[in-house]
Amino acid sequence: MKQDMIVILDLGSTENTVLAREIRALGVYSEIYPHDITKAELEALSNVKGIIIYGGPNNVVDGVEIDVNSEIYEAGIPVMSIAHDKAKCSEKYDTYEAALPELKKFVLDTCHAETNWNMENFIADQIELIRKQVGDRKVLLALSGGVDSSVVAALLIKAIGKQLVCVHVNHGLMRKGESESVIEVFKNQMDANLIYVDATERYLTKLEGVADPEQKRKIIGAEFIRIFEEEARKLDGIDFLAQGTIYPDIVESGTKTAKVVKSHHNVGGLPEDLKFELVEPLKQLFKDEVRLCGVALGLPEEMVYRQPFPGPGLGVRCLGAITRERLEAVREADAILREEFHNAGLDRKVWQYFTVVPDFKSVGVRNNARSYEYPVIIRAVNTIDAMSASIEKLDWDVLLKITDRIMNEVPNVNRVCYDLSPKPNATIEWE
Repeated sequence: MKQDMIVILDLGSTENTVLAREIRALGVYSEIYPHDITKAELEALSNVKGIIIYGGPNNVVDGVEIDVNSEIYEAGIPVMSIAHDKAKCSEKYDTYEAALPELKKFVLDTCHAETNWNMENFIADQIELIRKQVGDRKVLLALSGGVDSSVVAALLIKAIGKQLVCVHVNHGLMRKGESESVIEVFKNQMDANLIYVDATERYLTKLEGVADPEQKRKIIGAEFIRIFEEEARKLDGIDFLAQGTIYPDIVESGTKTAKVVKSHHNVGGLPEDLKFELVEPLKQLFKDEVRLCGVALGLPEEMVYRQPFPGPGLGVRCLGAITRERLEAVREADAILREEFHNAGLDRKVWQYFTVVPDFKSVGVRNNARSYEYPVIIRAVNTIDAMSASIEKLDWDVLLKITDRIMNEVPNVNRVCYDLSPKPNATIEWE
């Protein structure tokens, strides 16, 4: 079923995604397009029922005030404008707040858009599109176990079954039980065509003595590419590469009026001689929609609502040069933190929480004798866009319980600290 769509034209607003999500919440699909889209390009899109021109502070590009193509008003599609006085529109609003109460009326009554945007229809559409794109050929996916790659895997398994080849690389920097969870869910439960590579020793050998965070990231990323390439070369008939690109990745990578927030390359740096066609079935979804998609596909909630996790994994939470002793301390402390946050109902309330272990020791007492062991630092932050972050005010009893468990259950640790630094000046991760 083709979803009706409301097109948002970006005329310099910083809140296009907020508007798009608001429209989707009404049950109508919405996408953001550049301000200078032509009438022909607009007509080439499927089922466009309405246009919203959203003006804002970024409406001057290279010293020139930008405007939409006047020909779009001749497309016979209802047009609303927010913060854009020049528009020849039937409905005009000075601010987003003024437009919001009238949004539902415009979308449903003026545009006559059907409320058929939901996960069941999305999944059915994507299965049809994937089968049409792939045919009887094979698709390769780097399955990290993170939310995006897991949902892509589940969707592709539903669409093409054993034609999907998943490669899971355990770099030894995973959270506790993460690789085991990937094998259990995808190989044992979903009968996926899964290649498991335990590269722990390979990674830890390469990282030995490397203290610089950027150097660590480069080694971890480059080694992943090498391993992925090695596995890909062992396979025959792979024509497609699946990626967990989601809609914010595309928006954050910059538009004509917005600066690049960050460039996204989900399997970045793959060798050019791996000539794959991309399969990106989640590229229309926001993160919360990806999670809903995962639940609808039958993935376990603990996988779908998994914490955000940096690409280098625990490698950037074991501060400085990675040692096996401190890596295990980070892993075990993180597992306790996640378990206690779940027990306290904080796992869905707090955006991101994790532990770090620095590369220095402090004096303590263990078994009535002097000890010289590592501190564990707990970080728990809330954010909307990751550009700034506030600290979660943890209940004292919860914090004391976590501290008690870490100090009693995690070897080589004699101190627990809570990081109270917001972003800015701190960043979310320590490295």
